[in-house]
Amino acid sequence: MWAYFFLTNNYPAKIVGQYDFIRSFLLVIGSFTLLGTDQSILYFAGRLRSYKSLEEIKLIYWKMIKIILSLSFIIYFAFLLIDKDFLNNYFNDNNVYNLLLKGIFVLFFYCLTLLNTEVFRAINFLVLSEIFRNIIKYLPTLLGAIMLLILDREDLLLSFFLYGFIFTGVLSTFIVYLIFKKINNDLVSETILLREVISRSYPIAISSMAIFLLMSFDIMFLKKFKNDATVAYYSVAVKLMMILSIIINTININVSSKISELFNSQKIEELNSLLKHSSRLIFILSLPLVLFILVFSKEILALFGNNYIASNTALLIMIFTQGICTLFGSVGVYLNMTGKQKIFQNILLFSVLINFLLNRLLIPKYGMTGAAIAFSVSLFLWNFISCLIIYKKDKVKIFIR
Repeated sequence: MWAYFFLTNNYPAKIVGQYDFIRSFLLVIGSFTLLGTDQSILYFAGRLRSYKSLEEIKLIYWKMIKIILSLSFIIYFAFLLIDKDFLNNYFNDNNVYNLLLKGIFVLFFYCLTLLNTEVFRAINFLVLSEIFRNIIKYLPTLLGAIMLLILDREDLLLSFFLYGFIFTGVLSTFIVYLIFKKINNDLVSETILLREVISRSYPIAISSMAIFLLMSFDIMFLKKFKNDATVAYYSVAVKLMMILSIIINTININVSSKISELFNSQKIEELNSLLKHSSRLIFILSLPLVLFILVFSKEILALFGNNYIASNTALLIMIFTQGICTLFGSVGVYLNMTGKQKIFQNILLFSVLINFLLNRLLIPKYGMTGAAIAFSVSLFLWNFISCLIIYKKDKVKIFIR
């Protein structure tokens, strides 16, 4: 958010909108390329920790690297088959094809950065994980943005954003390698094959892609039916709403491997206690922020520039819905960490379909407000359905109580 605040106050809304467009594209295509490995590494870490065999994580990691590299090459060559004029004409922008091609070129390093960030967490380097997630990942863009302002070359911002992932990918991999060298490799209690890594990961991948599609259809349709400036204004509202998601995700990430560990160890009482505590913590930490943004929404948006107040209605809709969804606790993480990835995948795919239809119907007529309604309906839908299924299957009250 701190880097984005700098961009909105110093760069034209058109460039900021292009930045958000390529960022949304990477979220979606990256979730496919990662194949859920960034989340399944937490599952395997919790499982191996329950067996006192964490050193096996090194072998799993290198298998995941092979998966990501293979899929990156497949996507790159598949993209080259797409007609350039068709893509440019669809978005009414002659630069879209080249922009997306650059994104796919750095796709492997982008995914490597995300995977390594979760590996740090899986092996209990929590502070390092958060430094990469919230600071180092954005440094190339911020430093580049400052330098380009001085040189009056704002048009190169997207290149700094994309090629910065080469730096973060290489740096994070080098750090993972150094950490792994210190882990003993003499007690491997089970051999986890590549096919098991894929079978555990791909349902999570589909779920992750579904979530990112929920966060990207609106951007894609706003670019097609409106313009880059509208994308920029709406994206500020989304990022403010995502502050709540950061709170939720931080708590969820911290308990995810523990949920897997307790579930696999059949420590159900401890698991219920953990879920009860996490759901209360999510709600207590989120409520003050929800109320603050609802009351001072226009003033907050004005900090990004007066034009950004145009997204106020969209912000209010999304913040209110996200606040309601904090009541559901760690539903997605619970399903992924307890072997119910396919159930979660199907719930999200249904929500994606609803989201797509609502965006297509509402955005041409209502713009940002329509996008916010589509996102909010689908967000509440998958949280509510997941909560019901968890209670029906495991008799676990994951919602706040």
